[in-house]
Amino acid sequence: MLFIFDLDGTLIDSSQDLANAVNATLEHFERAPIDPKLIYSYVGSGAAILVRRAFGPDAPEELVQDALAYFLEYYEQHAKEQTHLYPGIPEALDELANGRHKLAILTNKPTKISADIVSWLGIKDRFARIYGGDSFAHKKPHPIGIQTLMAELGTPQTETLMIGDSGVDVQTARNAGVRSYGVAWGFQPESFRDHPPDLLIQDPKDLLLATNGNL
Repeated sequence: MLFIFDLDGTLIDSSQDLANAVNATLEHFERAPIDPKLIYSYVGSGAAILVRRAFGPDAPEELVQDALAYFLEYYEQHAKEQTHLYPGIPEALDELANGRHKLAILTNKPTKISADIVSWLGIKDRFARIYGGDSFAHKKPHPIGIQTLMAELGTPQTETLMIGDSGVDVQTARNAGVRSYGVAWGFQPESFRDHPPDLLIQDPKDLLLATNGNL
């Protein structure tokens, strides 16, 4: 099987580093900080949308673009301060890899930052591919990322599973015609109300259900 993982809120808890980077950006542009919980709800559609949401719909586009550049530079420098793997993730990845399943990451976070974090956390070698929001012409929920992974890794739709923490990941799976698992420990479990996954899992070890033919 091919297991395609979202990154933030799925494999890694990057919430504090992301919130700190957003609020540092707001402070730099003389804006008031916002509640980290609100920031977490903005994560999942890429850095540009994250910054736009943080600055609000009335912020001038030129300001938002300047803020995005600042945010990306700041976040790249501080992305490894408090970010960590969720409990049980390393063990689950090991079991899947040992079972000769194919693993990949498909995130809307920039590719270089994503790969750097995954490498720093010591799990990069588990993944056949790591694709980010700048890997393709379209970000999730567009299906191009999943479609590319299936083609490159030789896996049909029936043997492909998308795992993520938000409705964006479920929509991506639906658009690509593959199954989806939602994780209950992520940033946006409330988004599953509008876009329910095929299965909501409570623990990383539940990923192994898919290898037993269960959904």
